[in-house]
Amino acid sequence: MSETVGDYLVRRLRDWGVRQVFAYPGDGINGIVAAFGRADNQPRFVQARHEEMSAFQAVGYAKFSGQVGVCLATSGPGAIHLLNGLYDAKLDHVPVVAIVGQTDRSAMGGSYQQEVDLQTLFKDVASEYLVEVNVAEQLPNALDRAIRAAEASRSPTALIVPGDLQEEEYTPPRHEFKQVPSSPPSHVRSAVSAPESDIAAAAEVLNAGERVAILVGQGARNAAAEVREVADLTGAGVAKALLGKDVLPDDLPYVTGAIGLLGTRPSYEMMRDCDTLLIVGSNFPYSQFLPKYGQARGVQIDIDGRFIGMRYPTEVNLVGDAATTLRALAPLLRRREDSGWRGTIERNVADWWTTVDRQAAVPARPVNPMRVVSELSRRLPDNAIVTADSGSAANWYARNLRIRGDVRGSLSGTLATMGPGVPYAIGAKFAHPERPVVALVGDGAMQMNGLAELITIARYRNLWSDQRCVICVFHNNDLNQVTWELRAMGGAPKFEESQTLPDVDYAAFARSLGLTAITVDDPEDLGAAWDRALSAATPTVLDVHCDPEVPPIPPHATAEQVRSVTEAVLKGDPEAFHMIAQGLRTKAQELLPGQRG
Repeated sequence: MSETVGDYLVRRLRDWGVRQVFAYPGDGINGIVAAFGRADNQPRFVQARHEEMSAFQAVGYAKFSGQVGVCLATSGPGAIHLLNGLYDAKLDHVPVVAIVGQTDRSAMGGSYQQEVDLQTLFKDVASEYLVEVNVAEQLPNALDRAIRAAEASRSPTALIVPGDLQEEEYTPPRHEFKQVPSSPPSHVRSAVSAPESDIAAAAEVLNAGERVAILVGQGARNAAAEVREVADLTGAGVAKALLGKDVLPDDLPYVTGAIGLLGTRPSYEMMRDCDTLLIVGSNFPYSQFLPKYGQARGVQIDIDGRFIGMRYPTEVNLVGDAATTLRALAPLLRRREDSGWRGTIERNVADWWTTVDRQAAVPARPVNPMRVVSELSRRLPDNAIVTADSGSAANWYARNLRIRGDVRGSLSGTLATMGPGVPYAIGAKFAHPERPVVALVGDGAMQMNGLAELITIARYRNLWSDQRCVICVFHNNDLNQVTWELRAMGGAPKFEESQTLPDVDYAAFARSLGLTAITVDDPEDLGAAWDRALSAATPTVLDVHCDPEVPPIPPHATAEQVRSVTEAVLKGDPEAFHMIAQGLRTKAQELLPGQRG
């Protein structure tokens, strides 16, 4: 039998080193699905429960592997379902290639079943590269460019392949007019540094500063050692944007933790008081949490010039790879011997972690969600991968989780979509089957799609050399983050019809799939539950019954925000007095002896 276009596509993916494709079948990709069968499922067809989950799994795989994630869906509704996950990739700058089917070419334009204008549909999300393949000779260049563009631009790209073409005989491009060849698959890594004159100007700004602050994002992940060297030379503290939480460990005394709405007090204070700001690989969007304009001189380093100078009026902008640029910068920096600024930062950080421990120990009904993550932090294996979902779970991930060793972590940073926590964990397990993975997920996200993806975990767990994959559910029967946003931003009490969730036994569902299942409704059982989950021989669901009234109060909350919440709940919130009591007890931990008010 001759090689079909579908066969060639699968073979070319294999040549690129693609080991799995996160997918869901449909008749619009029958020719490709059949090719997977003929190729002995190499690369592996990983079947999710929904195409959106396939896209999220591809994003999670790409985030934690550093390689391109690939997802595959049928025409029409299947392609539409990919969009949310692809936008997650676009906004978090993650390389993902989407391959989608289309109705047969003979039916195009005829209002045929599942015919959707996919080029229009994907035009924005796959703006870096989008092509419909209409003849076999077009395929090598189209697929190769989709992968190379995704890698180079750190973004999603898309390939549309009509159903009838997939089953045609493959013929390569010819050496003639209007035929486009393609070179063999090869990954290109750039290590570009900024010009020497610009690096010298940046050194002048940093050397002149007396109170230097550094903000790192995910673009600094390959430059952890270089960031530490520059921080030591300048006496700076280092704050971390949410997507850069795993760039530096939290056991470094000058690492102030997360910044922004989900941030820490030391990060807030450092930005408030610094006179110089160095931003490395971050597109942190909330400029109100950066120094006031005119307060600090600024330097920014980013591999992508499109994102330079967007968030703060930086004086010197260095377009280049973070590690390469910082290595060129370090020899020009004068070591700062005065440790006053660094000493203040380190005291603030130590006080903060004491406060976090005290807040996590505040009694709740039944379990304080902060304690869930604090107990995890004490036990987290040094090679673990942690994913988090959007919602209040993101607060506890950002503030309470202490990164150490080689721990990796991520969530949907810029899109902040619900639902990626569990599929990210699946993508992480395929990226690193030898590493334990923990997902911190609210019960809203579990009901939205996490429960279904437990089926995917149960199906593929035997492929993972280390089967530890812990899905921790913050079970509070409330869409908690939005409830708090209603109170704090809208000045409205909780609207139960929109906010209250049906009660579900997540552990029982996991148990029905043959997974380890643990229910916790007593805070004193949390430590032992984490120990059991992190030592289990199979994936585990940790179903923790949490108090929805433990407030995710930012440490820099204004008096107006606190008053807005109080007034809102007193208008008729069903848990008004319990919520106010929990808020007061939590906030009071910042005011205990030894802490700053």
